[in-house]
Amino acid sequence: MFKNTFQSGFLSILYSLGSKPLQIWDKEAVNGHVKRVHDEDIQSNILEIVGTNVPSTYITCPADPTTTLGIKLPFLVMIVKNVNKYFSFEIQILDDKNVRRRFRASNFQAMTRVKPFICTMPLRMDEGWNQIQLNLGDLTRRAYGTNYAETLRVQVHANCRLRRIYFSDRLYSEEELPPEFRLYLPMQKQ
Repeated sequence: MFKNTFQSGFLSILYSLGSKPLQIWDKEAVNGHVKRVHDEDIQSNILEIVGTNVPSTYITCPADPTTTLGIKLPFLVMIVKNVNKYFSFEIQILDDKNVRRRFRASNFQAMTRVKPFICTMPLRMDEGWNQIQLNLGDLTRRAYGTNYAETLRVQVHANCRLRRIYFSDRLYSEEELPPEFRLYLPMQKQ
């Protein structure tokens, strides 16, 4: 999908304020929903993914199961709200040995497990809005002893609220981020 695109800086794959935030995504909602709602905390529209069963309600990118993202930028950043329910997301990558591997993070798992093709990790989130940052290069090296080549697929399961998902060439400080990549919390009324 992005394989032949020049990649540097930032590459956004989801922005809740866009005219069609799920344009390149597929969605599945069994006993739940995927919809845009207004979030009171940040006074903005966001994407809400809610379901009674975490694995059966999700969004996945790219929408076409036969294509891949082809994103070479090694840092994944998600701006996500903790809604105090079970939540997980999964990243499928390709390493330099041409092996597809998955990293799954969830807030209902207590320890990291590394199996040949999937690494599951616990995810701890603070109350409210969180910025989750994954160094896919470092994760691939530590879990499998191979080098990260590219990201093939991203899947976000219930239950969360999403503002943005993007990839970057390095971790940026809040001051370095373009304004539309920052999460602004409204000023508290005195």
